[in-house]
Amino acid sequence: MATAKPAPKPRKKAVPEAESAPSKPKIPKAKAKPAIAEAPPEPKGPPESAAGAKPAQPPFTPFETVLSADQLKMVETLSANLARAAVTAQGAIAEAALRQADRPAALTPDPFHVAPALNEVMGRLAAQPDRLMRAQADLFGQYMDLWQSVARRAAGEEVKPVVAPAAGDKRFNDPDWASNPMFDLMKQSYLLSSNWLNKLVADVDGVDPATKRRVEFFTKMLTDAFSPSNFLISNPAALREVVQTQGESLVKGMENFAADLERGGGQLAISQTDLAKFKVGENVATAPGKVVYQNDILQLLQFNPTTETVCEIPLLIFPPWINKFYILDLRPENSMIRWLTGQGFTVFVASWVNPDRKLADKTFEDYMFEGIYDATQQVMTQCGVDRVNTVGYCIGGTLLSVALAHMAAKGDKRINSATFFAAQQDFAEAGDLLLFTNEEWLQSIEQQMDQAGGFLPSQSMADTFNALRGNDLIWSFFVSNYLMGKEPRPFDLLFWNADQTRMPKALHLFYLRNFYKDNALTTGKLNLGGEHLDLSKVKIPIYVQSSKDDHIAPYRSVYRGAKAFGGPVTFTMAGSGHIAGVINHPDAKKYQYWTNDKLPGDVSEWIAGGQEHPGSWWPHWGAWLRARSGDQVPARDPAKGKLKPLEDAPGSFVLVKS
Repeated sequence: MATAKPAPKPRKKAVPEAESAPSKPKIPKAKAKPAIAEAPPEPKGPPESAAGAKPAQPPFTPFETVLSADQLKMVETLSANLARAAVTAQGAIAEAALRQADRPAALTPDPFHVAPALNEVMGRLAAQPDRLMRAQADLFGQYMDLWQSVARRAAGEEVKPVVAPAAGDKRFNDPDWASNPMFDLMKQSYLLSSNWLNKLVADVDGVDPATKRRVEFFTKMLTDAFSPSNFLISNPAALREVVQTQGESLVKGMENFAADLERGGGQLAISQTDLAKFKVGENVATAPGKVVYQNDILQLLQFNPTTETVCEIPLLIFPPWINKFYILDLRPENSMIRWLTGQGFTVFVASWVNPDRKLADKTFEDYMFEGIYDATQQVMTQCGVDRVNTVGYCIGGTLLSVALAHMAAKGDKRINSATFFAAQQDFAEAGDLLLFTNEEWLQSIEQQMDQAGGFLPSQSMADTFNALRGNDLIWSFFVSNYLMGKEPRPFDLLFWNADQTRMPKALHLFYLRNFYKDNALTTGKLNLGGEHLDLSKVKIPIYVQSSKDDHIAPYRSVYRGAKAFGGPVTFTMAGSGHIAGVINHPDAKKYQYWTNDKLPGDVSEWIAGGQEHPGSWWPHWGAWLRARSGDQVPARDPAKGKLKPLEDAPGSFVLVKS
């Protein structure tokens, strides 16, 4: 008869260190379990009772672990670092809360003003229960497919994923998102649910398109925020970093978090680059030249020539005042300003002021007269000519368009030609920025400007632009900076992007209401400076550049503006987006551009008949501009013109931080 199995007695002391697993200087890969001593298997039969028989081994209990000295030290270090990280985060959050305590009016339970639109969409869905039931059944079917796929994979079968990230989605690039079954299941579950929810909203009918688009945008923001890649416990790359650094990565991440809260004055201002690596005038904005004129809202920069002769008609560039002009002069190897001087053009650039409360009442009309009118007059005086060629970039191009219509109404012929970089005149298809310009949002912006002293803080515009590309400009840095504790790498373009300016209240509200909200310029509703503005009366040669992937000035919107002018228009489309599509030096040999001599009614027809060219569009534009720039004259030294130089480029306006 088999004897009863005796109950195992718990061990009273740990196995000596010499008997445990050998010491390892590094924590092994995730698949191994070095921190817990492996218990011997429990005997399956009755214990042997003969002399010399091996005694039964007590079973492993999870409360007893055996660590080597090195492993114990690693665990202690990890625990200490996790505690440090938690204390750092708690202190930063507490400090931010104290800073925000005196600004309760800025807090709102609905910062995106989406509640009314969301209620309308949800109400419409509730009124269509059959559609909702079909959608739910479809989601359940997809999850059944996923669970079957997981079971087949667990059985050793190779299976294709039920759902995969969209092309260009970098959130799941780490190999563990595919190779590790647990993380693969997390990823696919998230993608199924987020895709389903976004499609559910997109497919609802019977709702105003603008209302539905607002909810679509908010839903996308929400589902992006809840991606498993954004959380430490569900991000394999971040977890691996914590283990490999024994928690130092998380300590550094929370220090980065605290520094960004401090820099944002209690609001999180996520660092996208190492700001300390760049200095304006030293390693960015280094093209030599002079400030030859200054008024309340701009400094006029003239750059040194690099050719013996130059074109007679000078070129004056109006960049956006939301950012600073040196996007045109980041580094010598990608500087548009240096390229233009090398092509034999006399180049002037408007460097806009970074306004404070003293300029809160400056209007769009002021920027037209003190900006476009005054600057063109000073350039003509400096060069001794009666005409100038002009460029308007983004919002600077919108201002230039208004000035051209005003000049056409008055018969003023000082501008010989105009080029537009990623600029809009017709805002009917102005993209996702239209979502931020309904009346509730505008009232919120006005309140924010009143609280700030009459201007829009630069961080507000930065947050808006970042929200348009949340995964690229918010969450990727959130993961890298905070979850993985990495320092942002130096990148001149992102340094420029972070160096944004404030905007006067009167100017900015006029711009948002009259262009984005009411589309007044191309619908014949805009009067300014005592004139009714009509772009069809602008007969000068126009060159319009757009970018295929521009999310701020979509090419469809830019094309509508190109059609509004009354004279000859050359339209081109470049590869890439709002910045890289414009700033693409020919030497880089990147991207491509498309041309079409015709300007049909719809941009789709233009694309169908377009011709693709490799590389930068600059040479195409340069040839167009040279043909409209007159004869060759001796090069113009900015220090010897009729205007007395005030200081060296890049000037002092560009150095004012927000």
